[in-house]
Amino acid sequence: MHPPPPAADAMDFSQNSLFGYMEDLQELTIIERPVRRSLKTPEEIERLTVDEDLSDIERAVYLLSAGQDIQGTSVIANLPFLVRQNPAETLRRVLPKVREVLHVAGVEMQLTAAVSFRTILQEESVSIHTYAHSFLQVILLHLEHRDAGVSNAWLETLLSVIEVLPKETLKHEILNPLVSKAQLSQTVQSRLVSCKILGKMTNKFDAHTIKREILPLVKSLCQDVEYEVRSCMCRQLENIAQGIGTELTKSVVLPELIELSRDEGSSVRLAAFETLVNLLDVFDTDDRSQTILPLVKSFCEKSFKADESILISLSFHLGKLCHGLYGIFTPDQHLRFLEFYKKLCTLGLQQENGHNENQIPPQILEQEKKYISVRKNCAYNFPAMIVFVDPKNFHMELYSTFFCLCHDPEVPVRYTIAICFYEVSKLLNSGVYLIHKELITLLQDESLEVLDALIDHLPEILELMSTGGESSVQENKLSSLPDLIPALTAAEQRAAASLKWRTHEKLLQKYACLPHIISSDQIYYRFLQRMFTIVMTNNVLPVQKAASRTLCIFLRYNRKQEQRHEVIQKLIEQLGQGKSYWNRLRFLDTCEFIIEIFSKSFFCKYFFLPAIELTHDPVANVRMKLCYLLPKVKSTLKIPADKHLLQQLEMCVRKLLCQEKDKDVLAIVKREQLEKEKQQSDGRPMSEKSFEKKRRDTKTPTTLPKSIPISVPGPSGTSTPSTSKEIKKSKLIRSQSFNNQAFHAKYGNLDKCASKSSTVGYTPSVSGLGKTSVVSLTDDSFRTRNACSAPTTFSPTASLPGTSRGTGNSVDPKSSGSKETPPRKATLLFPSLSVSRLTVHLAHSILL
Repeated sequence: MHPPPPAADAMDFSQNSLFGYMEDLQELTIIERPVRRSLKTPEEIERLTVDEDLSDIERAVYLLSAGQDIQGTSVIANLPFLVRQNPAETLRRVLPKVREVLHVAGVEMQLTAAVSFRTILQEESVSIHTYAHSFLQVILLHLEHRDAGVSNAWLETLLSVIEVLPKETLKHEILNPLVSKAQLSQTVQSRLVSCKILGKMTNKFDAHTIKREILPLVKSLCQDVEYEVRSCMCRQLENIAQGIGTELTKSVVLPELIELSRDEGSSVRLAAFETLVNLLDVFDTDDRSQTILPLVKSFCEKSFKADESILISLSFHLGKLCHGLYGIFTPDQHLRFLEFYKKLCTLGLQQENGHNENQIPPQILEQEKKYISVRKNCAYNFPAMIVFVDPKNFHMELYSTFFCLCHDPEVPVRYTIAICFYEVSKLLNSGVYLIHKELITLLQDESLEVLDALIDHLPEILELMSTGGESSVQENKLSSLPDLIPALTAAEQRAAASLKWRTHEKLLQKYACLPHIISSDQIYYRFLQRMFTIVMTNNVLPVQKAASRTLCIFLRYNRKQEQRHEVIQKLIEQLGQGKSYWNRLRFLDTCEFIIEIFSKSFFCKYFFLPAIELTHDPVANVRMKLCYLLPKVKSTLKIPADKHLLQQLEMCVRKLLCQEKDKDVLAIVKREQLEKEKQQSDGRPMSEKSFEKKRRDTKTPTTLPKSIPISVPGPSGTSTPSTSKEIKKSKLIRSQSFNNQAFHAKYGNLDKCASKSSTVGYTPSVSGLGKTSVVSLTDDSFRTRNACSAPTTFSPTASLPGTSRGTGNSVDPKSSGSKETPPRKATLLFPSLSVSRLTVHLAHSILL
């Protein structure tokens, strides 16, 4: 029996799925084909393989001679390194091969060579004379490469070389050949290159050489039959004018610019206009009023009938024109120029019809983009126009234009005016209140780019607003601007809801200025809780830190104790004692900001104990962050007033040293402990330092010997007075030896303190032993251990046990552990064991 046929729907679905899978597989096959083709065959790998024993120079010569193009390009890219490593051999053996390869090289190798030659020049790997002799002719040879990109790359290298070449080399190697290269019989590319070289070389020669050899070439190129050459030479006239001085500029350059400003080519006229604007400071008042101003007037009148690109340039240079021609305009000319600017500020807005962009012809869209660029340039030049009309006339002359720019439908225009808002506020000074509403408008802008541009100088803007533009400090808290606080909170919420966390972070940082702007009650009820919420709930660490720091500044300037205590309690309970380890980490960030912003006594009073309490935190990251913070925490203490806090801090550190199981946390604690001990050792008395030096001079080993014999006389043994003196002497020697060797800082703890013991500086007698016994103290007795109790310090002046364990005198661990004891003490890391108990334990060990 055959299985029943599947349903038609199921069959169709299966076929569709199958066909879909086949198409996907075919696409994957197509994607993988280039990968398979890119694999190298054994023959290709063999050709690409180079003997490893070859030196860098030999390998470079081999690859340039017999290698593939990619290998030759790699050698040329590595040429600066070869010149640094071995300049003589590189210039003698490698560079000739590079010259040969460049004759037939492709675009990539040519571009690489141009960059490498420029790098060698900038690094000054060889002298200028050697560089000119070895590289200059290669550069000049490839200036007229058929590829425009390659030609421009070599030209950039040559222009860099011209800056450092001697005058004689410039004249013989570059200027003299340039006379023939600039002739009409040469190619357009050759004449364009000549224009740029002339602009770069002019300031290298004296006035006589310039007037006799360079200016005739400049005039010839300004009158070239190709508009590209005329435009290029026109843009170089600014550099030439700076090199020839004012007199020659007025007699030679200015007539050429006037003629070029009437050129039939729009690009030539544009270049002439921009060059005139940039040279306004060179000309005197008569030249500006009689020659340049009529040209500018004519240019502005014809600009609307010409290409929109001329309007873009004109709108961009309006600020320079206002500054350069200030005081020359007649009242009528002043008014016309201002009206022309206002017209540019609204250019294209009258054509807004709300149509879909897909329905607008491409040429209209391109035109609208140019109009947007014009309005953007007008926004950029708005501060200059305020100076042009005088800030006192702002409300009558420019406020409506400023309003239009702040409400422009295009983001680039509003973004630019937001950048200029601070400059406008400074210029208006006492009239800054006129633009309050525009500030609110930009703060509420739907584009975060506009908000980001505005908040760069938000503290300065708000300060000007709050003081009315006056420098004197006033108590005016922006009572005349009730919409400010809602606008600020709305701006923060929009930034928080977006993915642009850097804007949010910057805004929170700028909010730190609010205590100088609005009242503490307004901050407490409208901003402080929001900062706390961000610290608790935001997922971006820089944003949380910015909110935490701003919160600390709000707390710093809040003078109401009940509000202060409430915030402090929230910080401690919800952050420092929060359930989330992330909140506890942010509490430590907040502690760091409090140490920075508040006084030391404030931190010690409210945050010292909650901070060090986190040494018991179950999360290693929290303990680690606390360990990094401990030096700053300790710096807030004032001794002796905060001696009790210092004791608690040291107790926490000792507990970490003994009980910490995380290796990273323990490493941080040990490193800080070693730094502390190093600082303490640097401040030891000179007598101890001298003793250390004497010990080193006698070459006393710094580590414990494997076995130290200790004589333990029995009870029946007798000793003569001389023997007693020798024993006392040996006790003193061993005590000093252990004091300076066995209890070095690196032996901070003992391994298994309760089961291993040792005697220091005394000879214990054990009852019941009839002969002298030897106790071996091995290195294992002094191994560092993580879990051990606090150290106990024994004073060398304390009474030591006698010949019987019953007569041993115990030492009080509290008094012996005091940090005020003299520096020369032997420190034992036993858990609160008296000397008599140590003696008993030692005797038990001996019996075993």
